[in-house]
Amino acid sequence: MIEEGLKNELAKQGVVVTTIQELYNWGRSNSVWPLSFGLACCAIEMMAASMAKWDIARFGSEVFRPSPRQADLMIVAGTVTKKMAPQVVRLYNQMPEPKYIIAMGACAISGGPFKQGYNVLKGIDRLLPVDIHIPGCPPRPEALLHALITLQKKIESQVLTGPNRPRHLDAAAPSEFPVPEFGEHDIVPAMNPQLWKPRLVVR
Repeated sequence: MIEEGLKNELAKQGVVVTTIQELYNWGRSNSVWPLSFGLACCAIEMMAASMAKWDIARFGSEVFRPSPRQADLMIVAGTVTKKMAPQVVRLYNQMPEPKYIIAMGACAISGGPFKQGYNVLKGIDRLLPVDIHIPGCPPRPEALLHALITLQKKIESQVLTGPNRPRHLDAAAPSEFPVPEFGEHDIVPAMNPQLWKPRLVVR
């Protein structure tokens, strides 16, 4: 490893020194392509983030892809009903690795104001691995840009080897998750126990 001070001195002389890992993560973090879909009112804020006032293109994420096979970021923007949950999981499974999820808004995180409804999933993290949560109802476009910057920092800090390497570089880690089906009273499975376990409440 080269010391940071030496790298800065070389940079002043026009010599850029980096590692394969830094170059690899720099390229991935600055070309995150979101999947073009929305579920509820949070999707309006997501669309607003791509307009000229906020300009998500500054972060290399203006390319909203119409196909899951061309996207690497799923922004779950809005209420996930149990009728829609299988489709969301199916879309995620069709995305190539490495892929990431941003849960945008209170509904996507916990069910929001519809939490007590029988037809609403109480958080997409019950079925899929969420990388960044954005609270709010609905969160503003600035919040989505902040979440995108946070995701970029997470990608930049990933190591390519060793036990702490990301999921897409671990052959044993799953890249697809069970698609729930409609049961007699609820979707089956109602949650993925590998990702989410209910908290033990002591009364």
